Amino acid sequence: MSFVVTPPYHRAVALLAEPGLDGFLSSLVDDPRLVHVERLAARPARHGELATPLPAAVRERLGVDQLWCHQAEAIDHLRAGRSVAVATGTASGKSLCFQAPIAEAVTTGLRPATSLLLFPTKALAQDQLRALTALDVPGLVAATYDGDCTPEERTWVRANANVVLTNPEMLHVGLLPHHARWATFFLRLRYVVVDELHTLRGIFGSHVAHLLRRLRRICAHYGSSPAFVFTSATIGTPARLASELCGLPVEEVTDDGSPRGERIFVLWNPAGDDVEGGRSTSSARDTAELMSALVAGGHRTIAFCRSRKGTELVAADVKRRLRADLADSVRPYRGGYLAAERREIERKLFGGSLRGVVATTALELGIDVGGLDACVLNGFPGTIASMWQQAGRAGRDAQTSVATLVAGDDQLDQWFMHHPDELFSRPPEPAVVNPSNPHVLLPHLACAAYELPLTPLDDRWWPDLLDDGVRRLVLDDVLKLRPASHRRGPAAVWAGRGWPARRVGLRDAGGDEYRIATADGTLVGTVDGARALRLVHPGAVYLHQGRAWRVAELDLDDRVAVVAPSDGGEYTQPRTATEIAVLDTEQRRRVGAAELALGPVRVRSQVVGYRRIDAFTGEQLAVHDLDLPPSELVTRAFWYVVPDEVLDAAGVAPAQVPGALHAAEHAAIGILPLFTICDRWDVGGVSTPFLPETGAATIVVYDGYPGGAGVAELGFDAADRHLAATLDVIESCGCRDGCPSCVQSPKCGNGNDPLDKAAAAALIRAVLG
Repeated sequence: MSFVVTPPYHRAVALLAEPGLDGFLSSLVDDPRLVHVERLAARPARHGELATPLPAAVRERLGVDQLWCHQAEAIDHLRAGRSVAVATGTASGKSLCFQAPIAEAVTTGLRPATSLLLFPTKALAQDQLRALTALDVPGLVAATYDGDCTPEERTWVRANANVVLTNPEMLHVGLLPHHARWATFFLRLRYVVVDELHTLRGIFGSHVAHLLRRLRRICAHYGSSPAFVFTSATIGTPARLASELCGLPVEEVTDDGSPRGERIFVLWNPAGDDVEGGRSTSSARDTAELMSALVAGGHRTIAFCRSRKGTELVAADVKRRLRADLADSVRPYRGGYLAAERREIERKLFGGSLRGVVATTALELGIDVGGLDACVLNGFPGTIASMWQQAGRAGRDAQTSVATLVAGDDQLDQWFMHHPDELFSRPPEPAVVNPSNPHVLLPHLACAAYELPLTPLDDRWWPDLLDDGVRRLVLDDVLKLRPASHRRGPAAVWAGRGWPARRVGLRDAGGDEYRIATADGTLVGTVDGARALRLVHPGAVYLHQGRAWRVAELDLDDRVAVVAPSDGGEYTQPRTATEIAVLDTEQRRRVGAAELALGPVRVRSQVVGYRRIDAFTGEQLAVHDLDLPPSELVTRAFWYVVPDEVLDAAGVAPAQVPGALHAAEHAAIGILPLFTICDRWDVGGVSTPFLPETGAATIVVYDGYPGGAGVAELGFDAADRHLAATLDVIESCGCRDGCPSCVQSPKCGNGNDPLDKAAAAALIRAVLG
């Protein structure tokens, strides 16, 4: 396999001799692991003018003489009452787009307006609270309202704050069910800020879509109609996603007017050009090597790892490679630390006393950690949006910076190593939600009925969904109908005890979730019932926010998985027997010589055992049998139907068909995140030489959540490009029989058997013609 450093080699050498970073970059030129160097030129600021100037008091507090053009555009939309999605680069001043209107709304008019700010993490809320407080705007009283607040603090916030910073979960269980306590706040609500739009996808995003509709409904009850401002890293079609979330027209602001320093982007493949026998090199080792060289050269650096365990290992390796005085200036940063520990690291990083930090995605989001010189990404983070979000943490003060992507060995990482231009020219992936998923819709309709009785007028919040949803909830005795009277019309009201929101998790699909807890009852997390037996079977190693837990016991009656901490030295793969049935074909079209279809499917799986695998060597340690009941998942899928004549044309013999289909299925799932923001672990697949519903060989790719999260629809739409990329992944890999970079899957329930790489390539070529 040959790799080309592009742009042309002589130019790459020049690029790698940049002032300030020349020592580090020049050392890479002759290394065979260097794949590509991309130079992103510096750009100057572009300013804009507001249609109406901000009040002098607000301008003075903001401390900004001129607004960048995207800031002016967003502020004009919001002041006119139009909702807006601002999707611009890291450090582009997105916060000012809502800080200015919020400050103006507090200081003008007879009564100060209120604003609600939703952040995905407490750290982001605290960071924004500090920023708002530092503005010292007269009359602006900002406060956080989250699970860390004492009852006394919550009472004070309700009585005094006009800018409340919280998270979706607290809005769901703390504000909306008890909206009468917040009546004045909702009456005056002018702006709702939803930060990190790009994280609101899939099942979580579908829940948030209903949460925001419930919020709008409560606001209308009190007489307000707030404008929404969504802020996001660069993603595909941000206004469409934002509109699906809030149910309103949303203006799109994507023309980034902020200045940016020159950025040098390096692609680095630990495997180099030696792929014989498969890949056994370590992206973690190379990440530590590159980061230690940067820190030793005096460059403040951040490295991103995918797991807590990886963060600790890379940080320890970096320290080992540095002299003692520099080693003390490098720290890991991940979830699981005490709040005081995280704040200390953030403070030292911002102040400059730390020279390096190795982080999980906890620092991917927009927390201000000051100016950094370099960023190293240990593996492609799954989406182009996340890649730019992480790389953007370096060069935040418009200085020259370097970002290095160290490839892992999976399909997506290696595809980008072979197509570097795609990484820099490809438009960001779109994110999708599926508000019509009944497993998400029905619990939120129950929550809404508790907050206010549901009436036919509520169809404006849930058009085409309300009537059928209420009917199903009434039949299930979740709601009861209140007949019309001379004073009020018919309504559906909550029929249970307590408030339903506390039993509805925003991260899961369906109410049949399993709790994951330690022996003393401490809750670690939850998992929906459709995936529980595969993820938390007895003996499973379960990763939660990067931390490893081993399942000691699975109580099927109480739906509890009892776990204990694991050292992360091994992982487990379930062995499953899976059957699939197509329930309906809603759409179909041709893709080359194959038929492509979309619709609902039923997946029946039984976990029959599991494998224990060494996390560092990949060696199989043991195989264990299990006796568990089968589980059933009704979800959405797209599938390829391959006629016998196509198999014949491809030269695939009958004995080769199972391995060809299986290998193509794995490669297709591995490359799917190239076309939609999703995680391969949230997508499943089944391939079979004969499916009764299609009457032919079939490859099915299905959404891993009950009811689906919108991934199947995007896969159906992108199938032509998706299938071509799948073939490219297989053909460009230099291994002989298949490896994790092409047709092997880390989550295969059949132990990656059978797989026939050559037959899979021949099959897809025949389909595409």
